[in-house]
Amino acid sequence: MKCLSPSILAADFTRLGEQVAAAEQAGAQYLHFDVMDGCFVPNISFGMPVLDSLRKSTNLMLDVHLMIEEPVRYIREIADCGADIITVHAEACTDLNHAVDMIKERELLAGIALCPATPLTELAYILPRVDMVLVMTVNPGLGGQKLIPYTLDKIRDLKAMIESRGLKTDIEVDGGINLETLGQVLDAGANIIVSGSAVFEGDVEENTKRLLDMMK
Repeated sequence: MKCLSPSILAADFTRLGEQVAAAEQAGAQYLHFDVMDGCFVPNISFGMPVLDSLRKSTNLMLDVHLMIEEPVRYIREIADCGADIITVHAEACTDLNHAVDMIKERELLAGIALCPATPLTELAYILPRVDMVLVMTVNPGLGGQKLIPYTLDKIRDLKAMIESRGLKTDIEVDGGINLETLGQVLDAGANIIVSGSAVFEGDVEENTKRLLDMMK
């Protein structure tokens, strides 16, 4: 199933509830939260209060991407705030298996994110345990970057790995996804699309509908 996950990192926070409602009304299925700690990535974004407040006002799947060092420190709190999916970075976990265990213990969907240059071999043994792999198509931490071309090959290779093992793992992509690049990541095998500026800059409802039409 193909799903759109608008990233609120690009939203107007003075109109956040209104813009999220517009994306939901237009048919978006997920809502993407980029939680940044200023350590794993250079920027600091937002955390539990924003997630908790939006959980009370939307029925969208809350797709929480933890760009933080040792995310096991916050998995319980993120779960308590209403996350449906929690994704951790392989590069940020001392014990990746433990992080996945913590997410699964809360009966949530578990995802693993990989930075552009991180090889798929990081997933070799843990892939059957996770529900989603997030392929970063830009270097994490900054919005508005252009998609890195070699990540398309990475998506294709991941798709082949998943199919060769008879798995149903979702492939999410995040970074530089817009009307020009959407077709490329879909053709490569991605099925959950994170998009920030292409959704929230301008008319949110119209932008969302346009992206969803391309995903059909």
